[in-house]
Amino acid sequence: MIDNVVIFAAAGSGGNGSFSLRRESHVPRGGPDGGDGGRGGNVTLRAEHAHYSLAHLRNRQHFKATAGGNGGASQKHGHRGEDVAIGVPLGTVVYAEGGDEPIGEVIEEGDTLVLATGGRGGRGNKHFATAVNRTPRFAEKGGDGEEVWFRLELRLLADVALIGFPNAGKSTLLAAATPAKPKIADYPFTTIEPQLGVVEVDYQRLVLVDIPGLLEGAAQGVGLGDEFLRHIQRTKVLVHMVSGESEDPLKDVRAVDAELAAFDPRLAGRPQVVAVNKIDLPTVRERTAELRMALEPLRRPIYFISAETGEGVPQLMRAAFGALASAVEPALPEPQREDYKVFRPLGEDGERVVRREDGSYQLTGSGVPALVVARDVGKGELALIMRERLRRTNWRRALERAGVRAGDRVLVGEVQVDW
Repeated sequence: MIDNVVIFAAAGSGGNGSFSLRRESHVPRGGPDGGDGGRGGNVTLRAEHAHYSLAHLRNRQHFKATAGGNGGASQKHGHRGEDVAIGVPLGTVVYAEGGDEPIGEVIEEGDTLVLATGGRGGRGNKHFATAVNRTPRFAEKGGDGEEVWFRLELRLLADVALIGFPNAGKSTLLAAATPAKPKIADYPFTTIEPQLGVVEVDYQRLVLVDIPGLLEGAAQGVGLGDEFLRHIQRTKVLVHMVSGESEDPLKDVRAVDAELAAFDPRLAGRPQVVAVNKIDLPTVRERTAELRMALEPLRRPIYFISAETGEGVPQLMRAAFGALASAVEPALPEPQREDYKVFRPLGEDGERVVRREDGSYQLTGSGVPALVVARDVGKGELALIMRERLRRTNWRRALERAGVRAGDRVLVGEVQVDW
């Protein structure tokens, strides 16, 4: 099972606004009529039942949406860029590359999550007409689309999870209770990846997941335990499998419980049903009273089964259904105020001015003006146009706070402006 992949999402850039002057017979001095550029396409994640793992993304890492179209004359707007939707299994969690906290997840069919937002379209020159400049000879360039690396992690969506030490009989129980055909053998770690099956009892269904056996230290990665434990984070009920041949079954259960609590404290609160396996063996059947007494301190429902012959399995599954019906997802702790992420619109905090060693000022923040100008506009006129644009935006206050004065040189990309 491929349950962890890294992808690159590149949204489309916005189309440029159009520089155009209306030219029609009998309409002298028609004025600017340049249309706006179209917004670039987004890259989104979409939950789909058609996918069961992330294997289809293993050999395709890059996803790029198309750019928006440029504006045209006669106030014709450019087309919007086409979005790219990445289909993933239900239960996929998204992390920013290098981040430990998830930024989102898709759980139900059709859920979508925007990974990269397309750049805004540039405005046409009709937006910049003023009483002083009625025929602006420039328009805006489109904004760049976001380009970000993400890590996708799959957490299986199941109702009940089978947990326990290796070789406790979890895979045999999955095969006995569901149509699933997991690999079964008489040695530990036969199961090396999670397996899913559907149980049907009394016209009801539940999804059962069998994860590979856990060892002490699984929460810290021993035996890849941390890779498997996350697949049961969304399960509501746990069936704890114990081998009837164990010398100390209580110690086995408590060891696995400790790993669950170490990995995610919420797992320790999940309802558990204990299934003592292998009562088809005479040596195990003879000690059922001893095993029940040994497990009594757990104060959990205990069932004796044989996953090999099917004895006791229907009763165990009905108990799992009953526990599932009354199970309540543990409430998450209320986040503290400092846990909230605050998003502010582009404003004064978005403009940054750096004073260079030669005394000039460099605009380095977000939203540095970028213009499309008429072909016959020279460098001098372009500098005047750019200065006028800066004076009509928040950049003016940012420059004044940085100490710019009349006559100072301001660098806007490759354009030099005398302030």
